[in-house]
Amino acid sequence: MADDVQYHRVADTPDLVLSEGVYSDFQFEPHYHLDYHIGLVVEGVQKQKFQGRSVLLGPGRVSIMPPGEIHDGISYGDSPYKMKTFRISQEILEHYFADIFADKGELFFAGAMLEDPRCAAALLNLFLSLQEQNQLSSMATEEHWLKLLAPLLTDLCVVTPEGGKGYLSEKQWQQVREYCRESLDNKIVLDELAELCDLSRYQFLRRFEKTVGVTPHAWLTRFRLEHACALLRRTKQTLSEVSQAVGFYDQSHFNRAFRQAYGVSPSKY
Repeated sequence: MADDVQYHRVADTPDLVLSEGVYSDFQFEPHYHLDYHIGLVVEGVQKQKFQGRSVLLGPGRVSIMPPGEIHDGISYGDSPYKMKTFRISQEILEHYFADIFADKGELFFAGAMLEDPRCAAALLNLFLSLQEQNQLSSMATEEHWLKLLAPLLTDLCVVTPEGGKGYLSEKQWQQVREYCRESLDNKIVLDELAELCDLSRYQFLRRFEKTVGVTPHAWLTRFRLEHACALLRRTKQTLSEVSQAVGFYDQSHFNRAFRQAYGVSPSKY
């Protein structure tokens, strides 16, 4: 069976994108997102690695990945798998979190794999409903959404960012992210990032990989692509304008990197 990936925008909110795909040969290399991802495998099994361990995602399990969580994905066994994913912006999920947990603080948790067939079935029904109606704001749909999010968010593990010797400090990591965000349309080199952290290039490289889990180049490429996704769903810029806005000055390089990351060309996102 050939790989087939499709993305669907929900008409009344750019903060939610649905994706579905059949994956046989396509492999998700170690990567992260700037949005929250809730994933369901409805047929077959995906092998996924995150937080240093390998897990299997099949029917009845729910994968929840917050922004920045490094993970991968590959077909397990000889059969392809079918996966449906909710891609939810930080803004909309934090808004719902504030509604559901009025007395709690900031939304913050690690990636998680939940064994909950009932919740998985309800999420699948919601996915199909959103596809059909193409809107989130109808009262029935939003009620369903809130009722599903409440137990999901309650079950998630709250974690403290890792730190210590050999890692970037939280301040250094924040400086790197802010600098890259502000310089997204420019060339960014290792020297600049190391200087921000008052480290040599080698020290920065080692500490970055230990802190984040991927190299600075891999992280920055994904950072550019994730921002491209946001522009594609929120603006009417041309593909050429989007690619330049996120620092890709070679259109073919942008198209190739995008397809490798998401399984489709930018025009199909």
